[in-house]
Amino acid sequence: MKFFITLFLSCMASCAMAQEQVSFFFDSDKFVLQKTELAKLNAWLSVNKEVKVVGVYGFCDEEGSVGYNDTLAKKRINYVFNIIKGKVKIREDFKTRSFGKLHTLSPIKAENRKVTLYYILPKDFVNEEKIIDEKPVAVIKPKPIIKFPDTYVYENPDGSTATIKMDTVFMRKVSTANVGEKLKLENMNFYVDTFAIMPQSRSVMFELLTIMKSCPDLKIQIQGHICCVQKDFRDLSTQRAKAIYKFLEFNGIEKSRMTFVGFASTKPLYPLPEKNEAEREANRRVEIEIIAN
Repeated sequence: MKFFITLFLSCMASCAMAQEQVSFFFDSDKFVLQKTELAKLNAWLSVNKEVKVVGVYGFCDEEGSVGYNDTLAKKRINYVFNIIKGKVKIREDFKTRSFGKLHTLSPIKAENRKVTLYYILPKDFVNEEKIIDEKPVAVIKPKPIIKFPDTYVYENPDGSTATIKMDTVFMRKVSTANVGEKLKLENMNFYVDTFAIMPQSRSVMFELLTIMKSCPDLKIQIQGHICCVQKDFRDLSTQRAKAIYKFLEFNGIEKSRMTFVGFASTKPLYPLPEKNEAEREANRRVEIEIIAN
């Protein structure tokens, strides 16, 4: 565990070439987004004005008939579509498709109550037809639920042990995520202007380590982001992603199962300059993208 202590101190196709997607989640039996998810949608719109939406897909897993679920999914699609129309480009012949109880993607119900937008970036407009004709969206069967421990015991440098509490909900969410999904590492904090991980983030590190050990087929890319400045002169976003990569490697995770990259401030959730600390905190983040699962 020496390395860990050192860090403390110091609607359409799924195409690898251009696949982009973003999801927004609903409460049970609702087709209107709560404030936090609506803010997430508006933040996405503010920094993605030039993209083109090519598919809007709805999912639900509510108790009830398939017909009821299908109607609810379509209502969610229409709700999101009415918000985005006029704010981003939308392919005229885009298709909407709803998936009810027969097409559950995750055994965790809350993760299925969503609308997913599939979109392409301006640089890929020239390949639009090729991208959307690549292959249809596949329905993925539910993955088995892994029972994760809610605590982790680790050894201190002096030989004593300590126990930390872990977020099993987040761990299940990662283990059942689909290829291409991105998940934020909540409460992943670093000392100011460094890539040294703060002690309060130890639970996040051990959660990710436990997931990687429990899911041998899981491959991830660790993605670093910073806030506030246009230029990452010290390459902190990359160094922070690398710090997590090295922790996992030090604790036995094969290099072939993970990569890391820094995006600086090129993919903000809120436009720069941010208006307040909440927006700055949202922009400076570490995410993992599911490469294989």
